[in-house]
Amino acid sequence: MQEAKDILLKYWGHQAFRPLQEEIITAATSNKDIIALLPTGGGKSLCFQIPSLLQEGICIIVSPLVALIEDQVASLQEKGIKAIAITGGISFSELDTLLDNCIYGNYKFLYLSPERLQQDIVQQRIKHMNVNLIAIDEAHCISQWGHDFRPAYLNISLLRELKPEVPVMALTASATKDVIKDIQTQLKLREPSIFKKSLERKNIAFHVINTEDKIYRLRQLLFNKNDSAIIYVRSRKATEEVALELQRYGYTTAAFHGGLSREKKTQKLNSWLKEEVKVMVATNAFGMGIDKPNVRHVIHLNLPESIESYFQEAGRSGRDGKLATATIITNKSDIPVVKNQFLNNLPDLEYVILIYKKLSSYFRVAYGEGVNTTHDFNFAAFCSHYQLNSAKTYNTLQLLDRISILKLSQQFQKTTSLQFIISNKQLFYYLEENPKFDPVIKAILRTYGGIFESKMPINLTSICKKAGTIESEAIRILKQLHKDKIVEFEHQLHDASITFLVPREDESSIYPFVDYIKNQSKNKLEKIEAMLSYVENENICRSIQFLTYFGETTAQKCGICSVCKPPETNVKKELIRRIYEELIDILKNEEQNSRQLVAALPFPENGILKVLQLMLDRGIISLTATNTYKLKN
Repeated sequence: MQEAKDILLKYWGHQAFRPLQEEIITAATSNKDIIALLPTGGGKSLCFQIPSLLQEGICIIVSPLVALIEDQVASLQEKGIKAIAITGGISFSELDTLLDNCIYGNYKFLYLSPERLQQDIVQQRIKHMNVNLIAIDEAHCISQWGHDFRPAYLNISLLRELKPEVPVMALTASATKDVIKDIQTQLKLREPSIFKKSLERKNIAFHVINTEDKIYRLRQLLFNKNDSAIIYVRSRKATEEVALELQRYGYTTAAFHGGLSREKKTQKLNSWLKEEVKVMVATNAFGMGIDKPNVRHVIHLNLPESIESYFQEAGRSGRDGKLATATIITNKSDIPVVKNQFLNNLPDLEYVILIYKKLSSYFRVAYGEGVNTTHDFNFAAFCSHYQLNSAKTYNTLQLLDRISILKLSQQFQKTTSLQFIISNKQLFYYLEENPKFDPVIKAILRTYGGIFESKMPINLTSICKKAGTIESEAIRILKQLHKDKIVEFEHQLHDASITFLVPREDESSIYPFVDYIKNQSKNKLEKIEAMLSYVENENICRSIQFLTYFGETTAQKCGICSVCKPPETNVKKELIRRIYEELIDILKNEEQNSRQLVAALPFPENGILKVLQLMLDRGIISLTATNTYKLKN
């Protein structure tokens, strides 16, 4: 291992490996298949980078995280190591040149997205490459039992067929026993060595807070405005709303979601990484592959859909080893919301058959025909035509793709996008001059918050209904607004294409997958129930609950979570005196309510409320009609 340690020191500046890295590197250079389970921030990339540098040839890495691919390639290139990324947005001629470089240019690393791997030219060139290792990052995506299943991952095993003699390394941060077994089967691993580091994060205090006022409790958690934090919310609109609300209280915030342009995402991420912005309010589109060591808080304002996704997101805090918190702020109204979003939109067998038949009719595919035919597809128009639930239909189309009944284009869900590039005031003057545009513009403004701040996807069908117009007229108006430099407007005639992979046989096409469809729904239900159980269980250490879920049987109490260390109920006499004195000083100057007092004083909330009650009981203060406290004369 001395040569491996020399490489570690030369390129990464480290004297020693982290736990399990040395053992994994040894196994990789011994031509063994490997499953490596290392927690977020545990140094997974070195486990395949160093073995490849120790040997002749190139390492192929398949990853679904384009941002992470780009970061790793840039980092390797800065070290003088030859690496190439092949993701989206590359012309055929450029792709041809890059693949030639991998064969003849002495490159050490080729990073691929799973979709790129499906191209014939990529597969043919891989056959001619001198490959020393194949690494599959985020390997849980290959499993139907995983929390982030990707259909394109199912075809990664063709690398084993292209390069049967090359060892395969599957890497992930967390996986249950079922997922590990599925990874082994799907990737066709040969008696893999399994390396599993405990997922325990001793420096993260896991909390669950029940409250009706989430923003108020959020501000309490973020008492130090210089702390770096991530706040996860469920919708794009909520990222903007929560970020603006926190700005009102003096926080530096940014809103991040999948609808932002690539430039906006990069700009906001860099602001956060450089500490210009302390709090990132985001959907789960943010955070994968981002290694910021000093995140002190990860806070979820909505219930996550699974233990796996929550544990991965929570693990983005405290990577510097210092104390950090991971908190879910919830209330009873969240439970029906999560069930409606994740469970009520799961397709059953009857719905899958219904959508398959509707698609066949929509594209006029005759019975017994249609195989390998491709059709432009407007998802919104399809749902509107048959009055379908869009979320449930989208899940069904994904499922049909997964079972290879049809193929959805990668551009699916890239909708028409829009951003206002003038101020509210300027728009008001424009509408005075052009009142005929008023219904469409007002419909957009009522539907999409934050559309002045960033380019957002819009649903033209919905806008037309609200504005009382037809789609062609709305498009004409939006094109005119674009020409007048009122908006930036991008419109695609179709947002997807569908290729039928089997002849149309209606029920007979779907019946072979009955068990799979039922298992998908059962699996999703079990994950939601496990998440709800975690939130509701206030008797077992929260760290133990996580580790038990992932199959660890020797977990110890963490001593710092909301179960092990609940808020103190006893308030010492000395603290009561200090709180009393501070309250007197504040109330001498002005009346304040309990929230203002809790926010102003550096003492536990239960202590402040207890002293206020004592002062009320003794007639030192009184409560006004507007629920503020004032000193009695």
